[in-house]
Amino acid sequence: MTTLPIHAVLPDLLCALRDRTGAVLIAPPGAGKTTALAPALLAEDWCSGTVILLSPRRVAARAAAERMAEQLGEQAGGTIGYVTRLDVKRTARTRVVVMTEAIFVSTILADPELAGVSAVLFDEAHERHLDSDLGLALAIESRAVLREDLRIVVMSATIDGTRFARLLGEGTPVIESAGKAWPLDFRWLGHAAERRIEDAMASAVLTAWREQDGDVLAFLPGVREIERVAESLAQKLPSALVLPLHGQCEPGAQRAAIRRDPDGRRRIVLATAIAETSLTLDGVSVVVDAGLSRRAEFDKAAGVTRLVTHRASRASAAQRAGRAARQGPGIAYRLWEEAAHTGRPEFDPPEMLTSDLTPLTLTLAQWGAGDPAAMGWLDTPPVPALDAARKGLAALGALDGEGRITAFGRKVASLPMDPAQAAMILRAAEHGEADVAARLALLLQERGLGGRSDDLTQRLSRWDADRSPRAQASRKLAAGWARRAQALVSGPAQPDDVPPGVLLALGRPDMLARRRDASGETWLSAGGRGYVLDPASPLASREWMVIGDAQGQAKGARILSGASLETSEVEAWLGDAIERRTVLRWNDSDARVEARLERRLGAITLATGPDPAPDPEAIRAFLIERIRLKGLAMVPLGKGAQSFLRRARYAGIESLSEEALLVDLEEWLGPLLGRRLDALDGAGVSQALRNRMTWDDQQALDRLAPPEFRSPAGTSHPIDYEDEGGPSVEVRVQALFGLDRHPTFGQPPLPLLLKLTSPPGRPIQTTRDLPGFWRGSWRDVQRDMKGRYPRHRWPDEPWNEDPSLKTRNAFERGRNA
Repeated sequence: MTTLPIHAVLPDLLCALRDRTGAVLIAPPGAGKTTALAPALLAEDWCSGTVILLSPRRVAARAAAERMAEQLGEQAGGTIGYVTRLDVKRTARTRVVVMTEAIFVSTILADPELAGVSAVLFDEAHERHLDSDLGLALAIESRAVLREDLRIVVMSATIDGTRFARLLGEGTPVIESAGKAWPLDFRWLGHAAERRIEDAMASAVLTAWREQDGDVLAFLPGVREIERVAESLAQKLPSALVLPLHGQCEPGAQRAAIRRDPDGRRRIVLATAIAETSLTLDGVSVVVDAGLSRRAEFDKAAGVTRLVTHRASRASAAQRAGRAARQGPGIAYRLWEEAAHTGRPEFDPPEMLTSDLTPLTLTLAQWGAGDPAAMGWLDTPPVPALDAARKGLAALGALDGEGRITAFGRKVASLPMDPAQAAMILRAAEHGEADVAARLALLLQERGLGGRSDDLTQRLSRWDADRSPRAQASRKLAAGWARRAQALVSGPAQPDDVPPGVLLALGRPDMLARRRDASGETWLSAGGRGYVLDPASPLASREWMVIGDAQGQAKGARILSGASLETSEVEAWLGDAIERRTVLRWNDSDARVEARLERRLGAITLATGPDPAPDPEAIRAFLIERIRLKGLAMVPLGKGAQSFLRRARYAGIESLSEEALLVDLEEWLGPLLGRRLDALDGAGVSQALRNRMTWDDQQALDRLAPPEFRSPAGTSHPIDYEDEGGPSVEVRVQALFGLDRHPTFGQPPLPLLLKLTSPPGRPIQTTRDLPGFWRGSWRDVQRDMKGRYPRHRWPDEPWNEDPSLKTRNAFERGRNA
């Protein structure tokens, strides 16, 4: 057996695991940690059961198992086996099982004690997948409560070992292995922003092919880019063996990409991040890295998970480059500048902070985690994401009002998929259509099955006719899901022949969408979100569809797949979701409430017309909400009520403040409201306001803010409490004759601002010092007024005159009478 760098530290690691139940192993790419540790554990006295080795991807899981089996001179399925979603090689004598992280989560949920399992190894933990973090948290809790003897080992080339060690418990050792010191050189090719990444990568691969020997491994962000580069290379290097490596490849094609060509031909392997870790690609000594990483991120606003392309992190770039120097000297070509390398993020963000947490939330509810934050996380699940997930699960009926898992939720959790898809299959099983629904769910998960059409019905038909090993394995998997779902519910003897679009809507009713324009480019979903569709899509001519997958920003996410529906099918199958309701709107120009009767399916309006008899209580509630939003200025109070409120606010009567009045709108204004605000009864509003005051409030109001000023001439003048200069009154100057002290109001007495006018009511003077005015500027006023209004009195000493508004002659006649 070949000696690997990991063998130098294996004795230390094995010794540590004899005394402890946890360890962290840091070993660079090529050190052999993935394939050497698990078999070495089988000889330990404490290891009487199975060793589970977790791998982040199906391709890596199968390749690791096959390599370990080969080292033992066996086939996979003997001592070494594997379990992935589409492929299982495991027998009764299997001791090491390589499985994906998602399958491990299902395994520990089904058996929290992990009976018969001696150790769980978390490989490539630096990738921080959601299922990896969740599986680790569940394993740590299982060890603490049920299995004190369970060994947990966290492994990676690029992790913060101290953080993981703290998580595993005090005293957990961190053991580091050296790598095989094969030289690794770099070529920095730079990046031209105006050039398509496919063209740049094809050119870089050609350069590497001509300059170097050995097989070439090129990293691209996705399948589309791989296909375009492959087409380009087929034209420029027709004799080269160009092989794709991604999750949609058949197992045989994946094995061909991993192993040397049996005929000795040089290979160019075009891979996604699937080849970044765990895998050793035989014969590869050259890596060409586009420097991009495509990750799934949950858009909370759009309610969809979208694929976003980012710059790959430094840790990711190191893993990729390391593929070139695993078996000998290597070279890595990078499509970015060396000076820009340090500006890249050190690690990719953990999925815990970017993903939809609905599956995790349901898993935790099934596990019985009362407080998710109390579990063993490197990064605690964000509270807003957990809250949104609980809300969505409650809408599915999977959680109750207290956040506890329901009986239906347990059925949903028992199916190994997204909760919405599981709910769809279970609801479909009630109609005897679990098989079709299960295949639809798998189409949403496995890109490429049934072709690339965005019409899921077309893909379903093509998949049914596909006889490839992948298609047959996928159908077998979907059939297993369907049987499990059908066993959980009672369905009809014969299927109800439910359209595929209706089946999709059973799990995601909010994704039912209707076309908004003639081209079929824009769509509105029942959940209220807008989506866009390529007008060339076969779905663009349809009136309705259920969106299976979408990608992009919240405003105008792009539809990637869907299943169409006829209007008659919507009415027939989803009629229970259609509601008839009155919608109220405010008409600014008419100052009234408009009521329209609508038939709606969520946010989609099916029909609308005037409502001749809307609910008066609903109108009152609508008006009250709008007044609260816009303020009391929206209410036509009338002069009397406005004056009253000015006085009350000046006096500080709390019950008549705007804040208090808005809070209590239902109480004082509600009974007076109709459809039109301009029809309000002014006297009724004034009385309603006065009724809010206590006897003490009324006394305070009259004392602190009297309604009017009574002049010496016996005239009454309302006091303006909103004047910029302070409380004021407008009064003819003759009404103040005989007054030699300035008028006051309130307690303590405060001077009124006097706005003195001429007989016709034109302004003369404004003053807060009437005696000073008489003895000062009155002389100038007197001369001006005598010339303008000679029929009126303009005495030299007005403070000694009798007050009267009569003309001079009328005043004299009255005094002499």
